[in-house]
Amino acid sequence: MSICPKNKSSKARRDSRRANWKMSAMNLVKCSKCGALMMPHRVCKACGSYNKREIVKVED
Repeated sequence: MSICPKNKSSKARRDSRRANWKMSAMNLVKCSKCGALMMPHRVCKACGSYNKREIVKVED
């Protein structure tokens, strides 16, 4: 098994392979308790609740 490539890859083939490697926007949902935007399935940073229950105490 050889590590070296057999043939040269053109710039177009190389760049088209790299074209799909991009970041996507974060998926945000509204907190069911306070309405702040948060990442799904995580504790809300604004009010410290998850699934309408207070998990972490947040100081004002």
